[in-house]
Amino acid sequence: MSDPVSALGDANFEGFAAVHERGPLGMISLRAKSDVKGLAKAIKAAVGTPVPAPRRIVVKGEKAAGWMSPDEYILILPYDGTAAAMAAIADAMGSDHHLAAVVSDARAVFDVTGPKADQVLRKLMPVDFAALAPGELRRTRAAQVAAAVWAVDTGFRVVCFRSVAGYMMGLLSHSAKPGTELA
Repeated sequence: MSDPVSALGDANFEGFAAVHERGPLGMISLRAKSDVKGLAKAIKAAVGTPVPAPRRIVVKGEKAAGWMSPDEYILILPYDGTAAAMAAIADAMGSDHHLAAVVSDARAVFDVTGPKADQVLRKLMPVDFAALAPGELRRTRAAQVAAAVWAVDTGFRVVCFRSVAGYMMGLLSHSAKPGTELA
């Protein structure tokens, strides 16, 4: 098996905020209705967190579970942990109706950091960043592409499809250029 690589080779941009493409992360899309019996056990077994509430992300160390829609959760973990997590999900869910798929290689992840990181995203996303609560996950658009965003310690994490990673890096970098800060 070849070594995993990020979509843009860990691209970076330093402006009034820093933009960094994260290395490969493990991601599993878990589809199941919230009342499915094995769901809580499956998420706990895969990433060690409880089932996230609507529009929330629960982070525990390097792992996280995020609510994506009424019947979809994104599980984030180290890239090499997806096989074990898939086995744990299958064991916990048993015959309960669900769909789990590793989507690690279909996603690109960016960190936008610094004291003015929100300004980079305010230009691109229809999100009220002043009202974005800690632990809140938003599915939205960055210009013309689908994205998910949530706050991290030093700024924000943005996830998009790998196929638009170059476009997203261009958007974020252009929006973070020195001299383009919001008044």
